[in-house]
Amino acid sequence: QIKLVESGGEWVQAGGSLRLSCQGSGFSPMNHHMAWFRQVPDNAREGVASIDSRSDNTYYADSVKGRFTISQDNAKTTVYLQMTNLKPEDTGMYYCAIDWVRPAAAPLDPSRYKYWGQGTPVNVSL
Repeated sequence: QIKLVESGGEWVQAGGSLRLSCQGSGFSPMNHHMAWFRQVPDNAREGVASIDSRSDNTYYADSVKGRFTISQDNAKTTVYLQMTNLKPEDTGMYYCAIDWVRPAAAPLDPSRYKYWGQGTPVNVSL
């Protein structure tokens, strides 16, 4: 059974930094995409960053380029999201997701991911 567990979300002041983690289990770590999404109430889930486990290629939403960095551990079962220079508009529930093949054409499209974690909240205040 595939399981994703996010951690690291908390309250932070604007300009601060946070590091989110997503621990995955129950799958063979090869040729998959893992990604971070965020969502605020009444809004659609938004792709933030994605990483191709095989190539290490990374993809970012324009709103976070230069501020966020996605990475994976050597085992390729855990991904991290280093967030710097946080802004109030970064507030939301952050979800981790994983899938194979389908995300390749659109790594930040949430509809291409089948497996999701429960989320970790990030709150950025002025």
